[in-house]
Parts: sequence; C-alpha cells; structure tokens
Amino acid sequence: MSGITIEAGKSGGRYWHDLWRYRELLYFLAWRDILVRYKQTVVGVAWAVIRPVLTMLVLTIVFGEFAGMKSGDVPYPLLVLCGMLPWQFFATAFAESGNSLVSNQGMITKVYFPRLVVPISSVVTSFVDFMISAVLLAMLFIYYGQLPGPQVFTLPFFVALAFGAAFGAGVWVSALMVRYRDFRYVVPFIVQFGLYISPVGFSSTQVPEKWRFIHSMNPMAGVIDGFRYALLGENSLSGGELLFSVLTVIVLIASGLIYFRKTEKTFADII
Repeated sequence: MSGITIEAGKSGGRYWHDLWRYRELLYFLAWRDILVRYKQTVVGVAWAVIRPVLTMLVLTIVFGEFAGMKSGDVPYPLLVLCGMLPWQFFATAFAESGNSLVSNQGMITKVYFPRLVVPISSVVTSFVDFMISAVLLAMLFIYYGQLPGPQVFTLPFFVALAFGAAFGAGVWVSALMVRYRDFRYVVPFIVQFGLYISPVGFSSTQVPEKWRFIHSMNPMAGVIDGFRYALLGENSLSGGELLFSVLTVIVLIASGLIYFRKTEKTFADII
C-alpha cells in the first residue's frame, strides 16, 4: 500500500494560494485564542483596557512626576497612552507569536496547512486587543477635551506600520522558537527592555541630539512618534526617521518570511 507524504511549505508550488484558501482556519484560530485568553477571568475582555491603564499610570508617575519629563501642552497621561497602545500591540503580538507554533504542535504534526496561518492569527488576536484599548484612548480624549487635528487621517498608515512591525517580528520569533526553545526566556526580556528604550513613557523630543540616530534605529520609535503626530499633532518625527522606520519594517517582514519559509518544512520533525 502506497502512502501519502504531506510536506509542509510545498503544496504544489501554490503556497500563497493555499494561504488564502485556509483563511477560515485563520479566523478560527484567532477566535479560539480570544476566547481562551479571557475564559474564566473575572473581568473578561476588560483586561485589554486594565493593562494599558495600569501601565499608563506607572509611566506617568515615573517619567512625568519623578523624572520631570515634559509633555508640552498635552496632558501627560494622554501622551503616554498614545505611545502605549501601539507598543502594547507590538509586544503582545511578539510574545504570543513566539509560542504560537509550539502551542499548536498537535495540528502541525498531523495535518497540512500553511504554517504561516498560526503566527498571523496571533497578530490578529493582539490587534483585537488593540482595537478594544483604542476605545479607552477615545474616552481619554473626550475627558481632556482634546480633539485630533486634520493629521488624524494619517493614522491608518501608522496603524498599518504597527501591524507590519508586529507581523514581521512575530514571524521571525515563531520560527526561531521552534528550533531554539531558549527564546522563551529571551522574548520577555526583549519586551521589558523594549518598553524602556521606546518612547512610550516619554516624548522623542526629550532624546538628546547625540542619541537621536540610535533612537531612530528602533522601528517602534517611528511608529509611536507617528501615532502621536496623528493624534496629538506632536512634531517629533522627521521625514528621514519615518523613512527609516518604513524601510526597517519592510526588511523585517521580508527577512522574516524568507526565514520562515526556509525552515517551515522542518517544523513537524523538530517541534
């Protein structure tokens, strides 16, 4: 009796077509992750709001009160939350994507589907949290009596840039986690360290000129500054820094996809 060998990543050379055909699996995985995340919790989906609120309060006290950072004419909590939302989206997607393939090893070792569906679903789940937290940001704008200017129409571009950064980093770490389980310890460190080197609790205008270039090498710095420009009109993002962030995100996505596709066929064997 002849057997059938299912080789991940091949599918007759129609991988990207298969990715579209399996879109319902992506929806299912994303919905399952949302249900599991808040199942049997006391406040449920409100955790998507509680986490940024608590972080905002801590960063406002540490940077705004203790360190004496300035926020111009913008209330400091509003400044922090505008940076907190894209950063939390990136950090959550990065952490969840890292564990996504390992936690779904039962599916990966038994059936064929484009493995890229798994980390994408983790990013989509994190984006749902981002959209819920955005309601809190809108309420804070109303509370302080502030309305975004016409530059708010650039916000979809920066949201897409944040999604691209989260997707690129998520694809990289998900593939690396399968082969190198040490990354389960590295990822929390990167997330914690990244929070303090990204302009979440402070404005990029506070960064000394001699450190501006190094600061701009962080792709999330451009994303966060872009959010603040779109929502607060803060002019802390130069054209060069924006271009650098866009190019960095493109390279992150392209290199992540190349590495993921290169190693995908080995996932079922080593997971």
